[in-house]
Amino acid sequence: MAYYRVWSSRPSLRSLYSATKQAALRSTRHLSSGSDPASLLSKPSWSAKSLLPETANLAQSPTVSSKQLHHLLRLSALPPPSSAAEEEEMLKTLESQIHFVKEVQSIDTTNVSPLRSIRDETEEAQMENTIHRKDLEAALEQERYVGRAKRIQRTKAEKPAHPDGEAWDGDALKLASKTMGRFFVVQSSRDKR
Repeated sequence: MAYYRVWSSRPSLRSLYSATKQAALRSTRHLSSGSDPASLLSKPSWSAKSLLPETANLAQSPTVSSKQLHHLLRLSALPPPSSAAEEEEMLKTLESQIHFVKEVQSIDTTNVSPLRSIRDETEEAQMENTIHRKDLEAALEQERYVGRAKRIQRTKAEKPAHPDGEAWDGDALKLASKTMGRFFVVQSSRDKR
């Protein structure tokens, strides 16, 4: 049950998708239903940049101090910034990433079931993935009943022929120009130039 609560409190891909879909629908609501798809797709209706903070907002509320940045860099085995400008750039990047994560986490996930797997759950996909008796006929034909108890025994399958007609004889040294016992010989000079 705790496993379900952990996943239900996190935003899922479905909720992110539905939020972006709702934003796209709001921005394209004024378009008619008979519009050309190429014209609809020529201009983006939503951008991930809308989840990033403005540069003025970054300087107002720093959530990560310089000391915390150095600690994070040490934990992740990254080199510390070489200059104050590089450190300031790292702090700005980290602030924007934290803001982005908070925006994604703020998506309303009520009535959204947790994502268990990414797969096609349509009826056609389920029918395609269902194993039928006709799929097993080849394997069932290789079985026979043996004895009074009618025990099922699998018959030995014939070894498939090689496509080129030749079977490998197991001699890996057959094409070597020089051999010594079970090893092949490589000519090299003792002088290293």
